[in-house]
Amino acid sequence: MKKILALLLAAAFVLSAAPLTGVSAQGGLGSEDNPIQVYFVPSVDAQVIVEGGEIMAQALQEATGLHYEVFVPTSYAATIEAMCAAPENSMGFIPAAGYVLAHDRCGVEVGAAAVRFGWPVYWAQYLVRRDSDIFTFGDLEGKTWGYGDPTSTSGFIVPSVELQAAGIEVGDTVETGGHNQTVLAVYNGEVDFGTTYFSPPLMPEGHAPWNYGDLPEPYDLTVDESYIGEDGKLYVGDIRIMDARASVRETAPDVVDQVRILRLSDPIPNDTLSFGPDFPPELRQQIIDALIAFSETEAWDQSIGSEDFYSWSTLQPITDDVFDSVRLQFEILGMTEEDVFGEG
Repeated sequence: MKKILALLLAAAFVLSAAPLTGVSAQGGLGSEDNPIQVYFVPSVDAQVIVEGGEIMAQALQEATGLHYEVFVPTSYAATIEAMCAAPENSMGFIPAAGYVLAHDRCGVEVGAAAVRFGWPVYWAQYLVRRDSDIFTFGDLEGKTWGYGDPTSTSGFIVPSVELQAAGIEVGDTVETGGHNQTVLAVYNGEVDFGTTYFSPPLMPEGHAPWNYGDLPEPYDLTVDESYIGEDGKLYVGDIRIMDARASVRETAPDVVDQVRILRLSDPIPNDTLSFGPDFPPELRQQIIDALIAFSETEAWDQSIGSEDFYSWSTLQPITDDVFDSVRLQFEILGMTEEDVFGEG
């Protein structure tokens, strides 16, 4: 019933939009025979992405008169490869590091970036079990590290640079496959620490909003109880948890009781909406405008706005030069395309 309502809301939003005419009928890009390919990186549960992506595709189809097909490749690298293989008809929701790789590999162009609860940036967080004896950054020396994917900005790239800069050599590494899997690996004691994305907690009404420099966990578990609210969201007291731990609340409802945040990274540019290098510029803007309008509807929260999906609040235009800091991180690591895609 919830999914049906979301689809109806999406349809209600787009019926008032002025669709493009003639594009589909001509059998060109966006026709039933040549749908626009929409790619999502598999950073959270693939089924959640597929279901939410279909809601988005339906909204975009009604708004633009074009047809879309949703794909969730098996890895970040596979997503980039797929976009490069479809330069004229692909769009992808890819993180900053993935975008830089895709831009360098085949000329993928950024169109917009996510805004999450007013923030144009996010952070990597280092997670450990609450009963762990890891209390400082230096304590990670020789420890087993779990991360989702080697092209994940917050999961791997940024932590790699910070660990290297601090002279910390970890022990074994475990590629978990995604942020939620990394949280569970820490929760289950399969790794000593894990790195995932951090989005700031939502403070209750009457309290100052979280600001960079505040404690990543602004609560006291000896006083405040962690729980899943009637709305299905994860809370500690009146504070809503928005970081990657919230993505496993159904599997591990006591995740906050068992897993703590050791530290945060420096800020990272938010994830992108990017397009294949030969994607028609006029259609890019049509799609960006339609998505911004879609973000103002309730159906958005059943799609990419859901905290179980990517937690985007909306999106805003962005330019390529914003990602120069990410390029610098690749240079510091000495990381090349071959490290991600392999030779040949």
